[in-house]
Amino acid sequence: MSPRISRRHFLQAAGTTLAALGWAQADILYQGDRYGRALAQGTSRKLALLVGINAYPKTGLFPPLNGCVTDVELQYHLLVHRFGFKPSNIIKLTDQQATREAILTAFEEHLVKQANPGDVAVFHFSGHGSRVVDPDKDFPDGLNGTLVPVDSPLPPKFPREGGPVDDITGHTLFLLGKAVPTENFTMVLDSCHSGGAKRTQGNFVIRARDGGNSLTMSEAEQVYQEQWLSKLDLSSREFIQQRRAGIAKGVAIASAKRDQFAADAPFEDFYAGAFSYVLTQYLWQQTGTATFDATIGNVARTTTKVSFSGQQPQFEVRPGSGHNARPIYFTQQAGTPAEAVIVKIQGSDAEIWLGGVDSRSLEAFEQGAVLSGVNTAGQSRGLVRLTGRQGLIGRGQLLETALPSGALLQEQTRGIPTDVALRIGLDNSLGEDISAARQALAAIPRIDPRVLGQGEVHYILGRMTADYRSALAGQPDIPPANSVGLFSQGLDLVPGSYGIPGESVIAAVTRLRSKLRSLLAARLVKLTLNPGSSRLDLRVLMQVPSIRTEIAASAFTVRGANRVANPQSANEQFPVDVPIQFTISNNESRDLYLSVLAINSHGEMAVLFPNQWTASIESTLLPADSTLLLPDENKDAFRLVTQEPKGTTEVLIVASSQPLSNALTALQGMATRSGVAAGPMALTDPTELAENLIQDVGTASRGAETPASIQPIDVSELAALSLTFDVV
Repeated sequence: MSPRISRRHFLQAAGTTLAALGWAQADILYQGDRYGRALAQGTSRKLALLVGINAYPKTGLFPPLNGCVTDVELQYHLLVHRFGFKPSNIIKLTDQQATREAILTAFEEHLVKQANPGDVAVFHFSGHGSRVVDPDKDFPDGLNGTLVPVDSPLPPKFPREGGPVDDITGHTLFLLGKAVPTENFTMVLDSCHSGGAKRTQGNFVIRARDGGNSLTMSEAEQVYQEQWLSKLDLSSREFIQQRRAGIAKGVAIASAKRDQFAADAPFEDFYAGAFSYVLTQYLWQQTGTATFDATIGNVARTTTKVSFSGQQPQFEVRPGSGHNARPIYFTQQAGTPAEAVIVKIQGSDAEIWLGGVDSRSLEAFEQGAVLSGVNTAGQSRGLVRLTGRQGLIGRGQLLETALPSGALLQEQTRGIPTDVALRIGLDNSLGEDISAARQALAAIPRIDPRVLGQGEVHYILGRMTADYRSALAGQPDIPPANSVGLFSQGLDLVPGSYGIPGESVIAAVTRLRSKLRSLLAARLVKLTLNPGSSRLDLRVLMQVPSIRTEIAASAFTVRGANRVANPQSANEQFPVDVPIQFTISNNESRDLYLSVLAINSHGEMAVLFPNQWTASIESTLLPADSTLLLPDENKDAFRLVTQEPKGTTEVLIVASSQPLSNALTALQGMATRSGVAAGPMALTDPTELAENLIQDVGTASRGAETPASIQPIDVSELAALSLTFDVV
């Protein structure tokens, strides 16, 4: 067992330092238009203990992780630059530092002993979770969730023989939370508490170490709890009653339900907790007070998209406290939303933390992207051009006006690479056919086959095994065993992608060619999505008049909007053959050119607007201060209805200050070949349209310093929004 770390050690160490993701518009909760809100001032302190463990011993009994140390950095930069925590008041314990003794000592010394009533305290843990026997049986299964420190191995003869483990149990966390002197206490746990034996799911590592009825808490853990019971003057009976009633203090946030897995997920060229990345990125984008209930509700929807369908974040407040309506972390955040912050300057070179960038857009924040420094009122004060990126750390050059370290940055121009590819992971279920699958996929332009576990992939090609099919029992439309098809990164099924049992991999890839091209086109268009950063004032409403009179969903540009209602939740569910209508408002004083695309659950794309295929470019125009009804019963001879296939449909709305000439020309050619004169049109290979659309919206942004391999997109010239709904 590691020796206790001294108070002096922590004082020296302090301050040394989370449908594919993409945000649905409803995930950016608009809280007001007062961009000048400053961080809350006062005499209360803000203390944080951040723990992240990747380097678990490679014993073979449970795997190391990849993204937990990144989670610590995500929280650190968020708390410092968005919530006003002083670096000297944050302690970070990572990898070998995060022993059981060190975590408990840091909690006592930094949070329990230093906090005063009214102070703010945060404890974050990213790592493996597990379960051990609970002698008090608080839950029907008789198990207690635990955090797994770096020095808590499984018994040497596990699973044949069990025994005690040096985990930190939920009971201990209750006592430590009760001991914190302030009610303004937040505990964030990005780990699994299912303690299952599963190590991976698709391209994700599961943050769960084996556990269950054969494991017990260690003697040291029992003694530690008895010491705290004495300090808190609690009897064993009172201890049981109080913890069964709810948490002891503040708010506890978990990245998944008690019986679910939490994902250690790849994002571009780095790993992070799916929940931690989504949570922190969401909070970077807020313009006002983000409450616990609003935050976790919105983050939960996006976490499910980023990881796998079973991961549903939860939060719990002290019973009767009303903390669900309090600001998250019990403190106000900077009122100016941001994508990034300057963390280091050397001459004209800057190091930039990109924690507020949408994960789907990261590929567009490398060479050629430009960020604008902003003050607390949202006013520009200098530019930074990115020259490269590794993970969430960008490298850039200061332009025009010098910016200080700590300056918040907002997107001005993103740079979309002209060679964007769709990455397809090759699942081990393909067996000896993996090599053939790789060759067949590589023969399709801009399809990039990848080995799983070596970075982010967009989809996985694999076989439906009998075991996995059995695990999916109860779900609708399960493909037959031994059929080849596509999965998400978390092994959710991609509908409509599976063939007949026994189909060869070569035949499957040939069959899937058009679907892969459609998925590539969708990825290209989604690289332009910018609801949080666009400066254009665009608003979209979706209505389903036959089911409800109120708005079913809405999307708008947060930074471009003036006075609008909060967006409605995404992923509404509607039956087949229900009429829907969109209202698209251009609130700008200039004309915009519009394109509206729909992508169904099979990845098939259709154009909803424009829909007059013999008309001129003016048919794509949305005049200044005007509204388009789609469809308009007084003008259009078609109607839009929810259609098969069942599943999630995404509607993409792209509005540009530049004419969409190339895209319209391509569409008119497709319409001519299809014999379509008017109305929505399905696209057999939409990649050409997507490329032309990106070329159109980026033309005006190109400068002499922009590489030919980059297509710049200016936030003042483009608004790209998304709405999703489920057909059931």
